Amino acid sequence: MSRQATPKPLPRADDGRPPAPFGQFIVKVHGRCNLACRYCYLYEGPDHTWRDRPAAAAPAVLDRTAHRIAEHAAAHGLRDLALVLHGGEPLLAGADRLAAFADRVRDLAPGGCTVHTTVQTNATLLTGPRVATLARHGIRVGISLDGGRPAHNSRRTDHAGRPSWPAASRGARLLADRHPDAYAGILTVVDPDTDPVEMYESLLELRPPALDLLLPHGNWTNPPPGLPPPGPGRPTPYGDWLVTVFDRWWRTGRRETRIRLFEECIALLLGLPGATESLGLDPVDAIVIETDGTIEQVDSLKSAYDTAAATGLDVFHHTFDDALRHPGVTARRAGADALAAACRACPLLTVCGGGHYAHRYRAENGFANPSVYCADLERLVRHVAARLSDATAGDRR
Repeated sequence: MSRQATPKPLPRADDGRPPAPFGQFIVKVHGRCNLACRYCYLYEGPDHTWRDRPAAAAPAVLDRTAHRIAEHAAAHGLRDLALVLHGGEPLLAGADRLAAFADRVRDLAPGGCTVHTTVQTNATLLTGPRVATLARHGIRVGISLDGGRPAHNSRRTDHAGRPSWPAASRGARLLADRHPDAYAGILTVVDPDTDPVEMYESLLELRPPALDLLLPHGNWTNPPPGLPPPGPGRPTPYGDWLVTVFDRWWRTGRRETRIRLFEECIALLLGLPGATESLGLDPVDAIVIETDGTIEQVDSLKSAYDTAAATGLDVFHHTFDDALRHPGVTARRAGADALAAACRACPLLTVCGGGHYAHRYRAENGFANPSVYCADLERLVRHVAARLSDATAGDRR
């Protein structure tokens, strides 16, 4: 460990408690991707910091990162932590290297702390031996796809313009067939130009245990595709799409798969704690370690402007407690105090939570705005609340 000055005390909330520790560590084991998706906010967006970083994390970076994670877990008495192996495309680093790093973090973690490891991949590099290696080392596999049909994934091509769907679909089905216990689920970005029911049912064919439906990263300065300008009674294409999928999912009578956005919305409406960045007021507990050891805020901020996620910290000279003190991290964890006045006055505040932080950005005044998806989120939350009310009323009859 490098020699450190006496650490400053952690800033305390208004109630006198120290900030919640990080519980999710997103490690960029490889910073490049074998695909060139035309809409990718990471490589095609305003942030260019990836260009100056090494393609793969060096052994020294991974080893120091493992020690820093263990240090944070011990300092805060963590009973569980999430380790997310990310990229780029993390499998470009090799399954054996991912397994060795996951084992290293697990070995260093304090007794009584369980490390839950996931790799997020585009599935094109999944093979029988690689999936077997990941599963053997307790690494669950999350897959990023735009849907369960070739046409849905037409923008997910390699650098030569060739479609990724044949390899990705093979990888997804191999995972579902041979190692279902290692299958974490599918992450899909909402596209209101697709048929929502067809999209959902096509993904079900890949047998995911869970789905993450994410709104595209856009903001007031660079609006998401197809989002009408703000104004009274404006259409809500993203909200309508999500509502249609919700009704298809809700009315089945059995859980075909988990949909985290919907389950979080229901939980928050019932007064339970949330655990997603897209809804609710709970503090974000994720931190990113880049391939050069730089500590950054979550990647979604990179959709706002160049260096938006930067902290000036790295694992060789700083602890994760130092990251907890960073003004940007503190601002993102300020709950309702960080929201625009319109959000604080909204009756949906505790459920919506102002929406995703990155979606509030406007070049003139930063993040002190409602989400660019404000109307769409209101459409979804009110619809889910109505369905929940109908269900509970039926139970009382």
